Amino acid sequence: MEAILTTFGIDWRLLLVQGVNFGILLAGLTYFLYTPIMKMLEERRALVSKGVDDAARAEEELKNIEQSRATRLAEAGREADNVLANARSAANEKEREIVGRAENAAATALSEAEAQAKEAKARAIAESKEEVAKLIVLGMQKAFKESKL
Repeated sequence: MEAILTTFGIDWRLLLVQGVNFGILLAGLTYFLYTPIMKMLEERRALVSKGVDDAARAEEELKNIEQSRATRLAEAGREADNVLANARSAANEKEREIVGRAENAAATALSEAEAQAKEAKARAIAESKEEVAKLIVLGMQKAFKESKL
């Protein structure tokens, strides 16, 4: 085997030293470069994984919030409709009450006006009767005076 090495010009001691140098260089590069780079890549992978998980959690939270918001808006809409319906029914009831009072007031005013009209008519008739009676008395007095003459 030594013959083959000398034929190709290979010195086994030099090859051994280069192998040891390569091993030392490989150990140094592994210790100083490969391990820290792998550690840094693992930290970044964990950070990216955490970011993806956080984003998924935030998206799920956003969906929950949107559902809650939609539910609350629907509930507020129903509540507003109920309030509006109650207000309308109260307004209709108040309107009926006011119209009833107005009709009662109108009926009262009308009956009072009719009573006043009847009273005025009765007074006018009574006054007319008095006037007619006075005129009859005056006419009779005049006729009586003329007949005496």
